[in-house]
Amino acid sequence: MASISSLDEHAPPKPDTSDPEVLERELDRTRLLLEGALASLRLQGMRGDGLQAGLDDARNRLGQLQHSVSWRVTTPLRYARALAAGRLPTGHSFPEAAKRIREIAEDEGPIGLLRRARRWVPSIPGSAAIRRRLANRPAKTGLDPVDKTGGTPDPYTAPIGTDGRSILEPTVLIVAELSIPQCAKYRVWQKQEMFESLGWRCRVINWRDVDHVLTALQLCTHLIFYRVPAEKPVLAMIDDARRLGLDPIWEVDDLIFDEPLYRQNSNLKTLDKALREEVLSGVRLYRAAMLACGRAIASTSTLAQTMRDAGVTRVQVVENALDRETLEIAGTLRETRRPVPGLTTIVYGSGTKTHDADFRCAAPAILRLLQRYPQLRLRIVGELTVPDAFEAAEAQIEIYAGTDYRNYLRLLSEADIAIAPLEPTLFNDAKSNIKFQEAAILGMPSVCSPCRSFAEIVRHEQNGMLAEGDAGWERSLEALILDPALRSRLGSQALDDVLVRYAPDRIAEAQVAALFGPPPARQAAPLRILSANIFFAPQSFGGATIVAQELASRLHASDGVDLCVFTSRPSIQGRANGLLRYDWDGIPVFAASLSSSGDQVVQLDNPAITHVFGQVLDALRPDVVHAHSIQGFGASIMRLCQERGIPTVITLHDPWWLCDRHFMVRDDRRYCFQTTIDLKVCQNCVPHARHLEDRMQIMMGVLRGTSLLLSPSETHRQLYLANGVSPDRVKVNRNGIRLPEVPRSPRRSGQPLRFGYVGGNETIKGFHLIRKAFEALERDDWELVLVDNTLNLGFRSIDVSAWKTGGTIRVVPAYTQESMDAFFDGIDVLLFPSQWKESFGLTVREALARDVWVICTAGGGQAEEIRDGVNGTLIALDGRHEELLAAVTTLLDDPGKIASFRNPFSETLATYDSQYEELLGMIRQVVSEPGSASPPAGRNSPRHIGPA
Repeated sequence: MASISSLDEHAPPKPDTSDPEVLERELDRTRLLLEGALASLRLQGMRGDGLQAGLDDARNRLGQLQHSVSWRVTTPLRYARALAAGRLPTGHSFPEAAKRIREIAEDEGPIGLLRRARRWVPSIPGSAAIRRRLANRPAKTGLDPVDKTGGTPDPYTAPIGTDGRSILEPTVLIVAELSIPQCAKYRVWQKQEMFESLGWRCRVINWRDVDHVLTALQLCTHLIFYRVPAEKPVLAMIDDARRLGLDPIWEVDDLIFDEPLYRQNSNLKTLDKALREEVLSGVRLYRAAMLACGRAIASTSTLAQTMRDAGVTRVQVVENALDRETLEIAGTLRETRRPVPGLTTIVYGSGTKTHDADFRCAAPAILRLLQRYPQLRLRIVGELTVPDAFEAAEAQIEIYAGTDYRNYLRLLSEADIAIAPLEPTLFNDAKSNIKFQEAAILGMPSVCSPCRSFAEIVRHEQNGMLAEGDAGWERSLEALILDPALRSRLGSQALDDVLVRYAPDRIAEAQVAALFGPPPARQAAPLRILSANIFFAPQSFGGATIVAQELASRLHASDGVDLCVFTSRPSIQGRANGLLRYDWDGIPVFAASLSSSGDQVVQLDNPAITHVFGQVLDALRPDVVHAHSIQGFGASIMRLCQERGIPTVITLHDPWWLCDRHFMVRDDRRYCFQTTIDLKVCQNCVPHARHLEDRMQIMMGVLRGTSLLLSPSETHRQLYLANGVSPDRVKVNRNGIRLPEVPRSPRRSGQPLRFGYVGGNETIKGFHLIRKAFEALERDDWELVLVDNTLNLGFRSIDVSAWKTGGTIRVVPAYTQESMDAFFDGIDVLLFPSQWKESFGLTVREALARDVWVICTAGGGQAEEIRDGVNGTLIALDGRHEELLAAVTTLLDDPGKIASFRNPFSETLATYDSQYEELLGMIRQVVSEPGSASPPAGRNSPRHIGPA
């Protein structure tokens, strides 16, 4: 459960709307965002309908299966297999089942147990009772930063080199047990309030929300675990905190980590044996979590000393205190409080059923007083087993079940005297004095046991009463019952005392601030850039990823620039599916888990990723966001930036922004040859899609709201211009390449002509055309090198065993940036028969830079650097192999043409250095221009795509 931040936190600076031009631009910007949000809602509605239909279909199929003859016949086999494995067919262990049976027998008796058994036998897998039982169990899946099988990629588990405090907003994360409201109030929500009053950002998350905790861990600078046990997920959280360079703190406000001392609590005896053993096993888990952290926070000095005795060397005390909610409620209640004439009420706030033994300390005295004074009432708020002897005064006793905090204080305020009895044990000495504070803030006197935390604040007969033993309780209570003036004097002094000692600001400044000091001012770089790309090292896949990585390395090394990367990550055994932060060559990288569903709507509008991305924006506060390929993340991450007024730059690596199929390739793997997109044509291509109009509205809205659009080639830029993007909104920033580091080796005389192909086995890359062309060659004086990039992943995707050819064919793994020179040194001609108009063609440029002749399809960005017949051969983009065959044959007939070939235009090729310098200049201009995150003003700017 995360805290809700102010809506103003992410709001962009308010523009000067007195300027008509600025006002027009802001109205246009707001309209774009609203239209995009509405389109997103419609898309998610369609997605929800589809998911529900799929779920209904799956349920129907499952129902048919479970009622089939084969299912019934194999039931004994499934049951036998489960029993042999020591579990029920539901997957639950025998001890779990036995425990549940005992619980039912105790609650419902033998008849109830038999009645349930009759329902269970025919349908154990679907038992609602077991499902409910499981729903209340903590999750067993956790995150483990080290894969014990050795299969986890190193970057995801290696310790972080970058100090998070240098890049992240100062943020305290509290991972907490939130199921006990009063504990959460005083140790979690109150602390969050105090941290925020000191200037810290503070987030609170339930420790069972493992995915959300993992994400928040990557984005915080300080970490507190409140009352969490050493379950596997928690230990994994602590391990990951260490990996991130955090110094985790374990916190508690009860002595629940020391078993011998905990056994002193007589309340344990009131629990049944099974529950008592469960509680004690929890004690051991709490201790393990505390020691794993090695640093602790206690609510009292006694508790702190017990932590030190257990082996924790660094312990700080932060007392339970007042907070704004308590002060506000109590202030109102004090003003409206009216004593009931003729009645005096003693109130006991029990909270939970573990206070039975504590109440018995004062019970005999209270019973005698009830019997002695008919006008006396006893009010109990919460769970308590009232001793049987109190039946004699039943008419004078009020019992209220547990309630919310506001109503709890109201019930207290209606009374006259509060009590806080505790057994005289070290366990209770470690407790805080919150019951005294709650009564005092209402101006009510308290009678308390003289445990240490009460003795520190209660001054007997000055601001309260300390009672020990039966006679002490009777004497103190009777004095207050008989003397209204004494009650008023003690209550008034108690109010003054708690406001001085336990005011939120005082505790925040004196105790909470001592934990981490004031939030440090982050050293601001002149320019902070967040780069987003669907892949990043070590997941380097595709030309856009290589470009993104090369630019990231250079931007990171640039003076005055802080660069971070947002990308995706693979599923890792033993890890939750949250965000992971790691370093790559010193670059801080934030990697999110993606859904593997293949959902088309999620590819373009992904609420889950947008939420995670928003948290990254909160933590980094970038000056500008530069997006590369973000399919899978969805365009909504850029709309989020625009909503927050963050300047954005998008490099249009491909037609994804225009085409639902991403590359303008039809289902038959042929290029669609549209220039100006007509959604009617697109609907024929994807006939079952209902989202195309909303998709286009989202995409064009984001593009229009982007500060600057970049294209890797002029050809690709023209495609976007043809679809309504203003010419002044999109500029060419040519992709760079890595230049050769060693000169090309001379070609040996008589050596067969060597052809190379890098595009994989995709039809869209022309792989089928290469096979047809080379099978049609009636000669063997050639060699073909095919790159299979899946060989690096451990499997093969290119199989040439069935090819009927005369020459030599070799299948090799993909080259890296470091081995690129060696690969191109081993071929004479690059084949690039791509069947779509590519935005750039990185491989083509890499080949030309190394004096390798290129046979390439004409018409796209891949052909811009080729002069037909001078440094390559251009062939038609028509899906046929004949021109490719002719180009190959021409070179085979005249190998001398390229024996000493040198590309005369090598100097015109862009490098990563030149691309980076141009890009950085553009980004600086975007950030420095006022209103750069807004679309151009005016109603005549393009709004629609395709025919009206």
